[in-house]
Amino acid sequence: MSEPSSTELYEVKRTLKELSEKKGRGTELVSVYIPPDKQISDVVKHMREELSQSANIKSKQTKKNVQSAIEVIMQRMKLFPRPPEKGLVLFVGMIPKGGPGTEKMETYVFEPPEPVQTYTYHCDSQFFLEPLEEILEDKEIYGLAVIDRKEATIAIMKGKRVDIVKTLTSGVPGKHKAGGQSQRRFDRLIELAAHEFLKRIGEHINEAFLAVEDLKGVIIGGPGHTKEDFINGDYLHHEIKQKIITTVDTSYTGDFGIREVIDKSMDVLTEIDIMKEKKLVQRFLTELIDENGLASYGEAEVRQNLINGAVEVLLLSEDIKSKRYTFKCPSCGHVEEKTIKNETEVEEKPCESCGEKTKSVSSQDVIGDFVKLAEEVGSEVEIISTETEEGMQLLRAFGGFGAILRYRV
Repeated sequence: MSEPSSTELYEVKRTLKELSEKKGRGTELVSVYIPPDKQISDVVKHMREELSQSANIKSKQTKKNVQSAIEVIMQRMKLFPRPPEKGLVLFVGMIPKGGPGTEKMETYVFEPPEPVQTYTYHCDSQFFLEPLEEILEDKEIYGLAVIDRKEATIAIMKGKRVDIVKTLTSGVPGKHKAGGQSQRRFDRLIELAAHEFLKRIGEHINEAFLAVEDLKGVIIGGPGHTKEDFINGDYLHHEIKQKIITTVDTSYTGDFGIREVIDKSMDVLTEIDIMKEKKLVQRFLTELIDENGLASYGEAEVRQNLINGAVEVLLLSEDIKSKRYTFKCPSCGHVEEKTIKNETEVEEKPCESCGEKTKSVSSQDVIGDFVKLAEEVGSEVEIISTETEEGMQLLRAFGGFGAILRYRV
């Protein structure tokens, strides 16, 4: 299954924001997540059971609204002989527009950008959005290992998911005297056994991590100095060694140690993402001040460069609020597009061709519009936060639009 595109992720983010603002008067907003392998007949059967159960709701209004939502879902199910490839998500409920009696039924039905994992029916005063929120979380892959002389655990983390790849035990004896043997000889045996164990750990780490195509980094943890001995020794493949981000002191080994490594390195991982954004904006600024630099800024200029296929990396501030409106003349059919920051500024203007008043026929967020253009020409898209000085500079000095170009235009 391919990774969600920038457009899909942006659409999910926009939908989430819209849905998170919806509130019901009671526990009457229904959320349903249907995995791709779920039988539609089983979903309909469950909806009938929920319809029957809803008869026990004490509030007459809440009961009526829940039943109406379930009936809408059952009607929508008739349109699907089977769930789409990635499953189906439905949000249905009565949303108040003002005081009592202003409620209107709202229905959202769509295929998510990533497969639905678990069948879920949820009824509350808000829509159940956590599974969709997980799609937006970072899915970058990191290799983790927690090591001491007694045992080692190797894991791979993708987003929030952590898979234990291998658990090893050493059999290295503790440092104590053995009857009849000199302490020096016994210490040498311990060091030799420890070396062999670290060698074995290295082989398993190399095998596990080299097989991961897009490994972002490696974090090594453990109690004591064994992890430093391991990193400084000749145990790891040079490609894996170069990807070590940090080391973490832990109290535990095993599964608990891996969890401790994750908890203690979250700040480092967040900083890495922030640094990536900072470096991109700094690269853009460097290109901009260079007489022969490959950079452009401003909505109109960046849009034209996108259309021409000249943009390598498109930088968009997450705080761009403008919308792209399409106006059409009802008389001659002339179409014109315009970016408007404030919806109150949308007005019918004379047609450039015939002078008749044009009408607004569609609109979409400018970010979504730009992301779509970028994907059509294969440009990389980076949505830049305003949490850094560079991010604020992109927004304030350049209107939130920047581009690193493939060639000079």
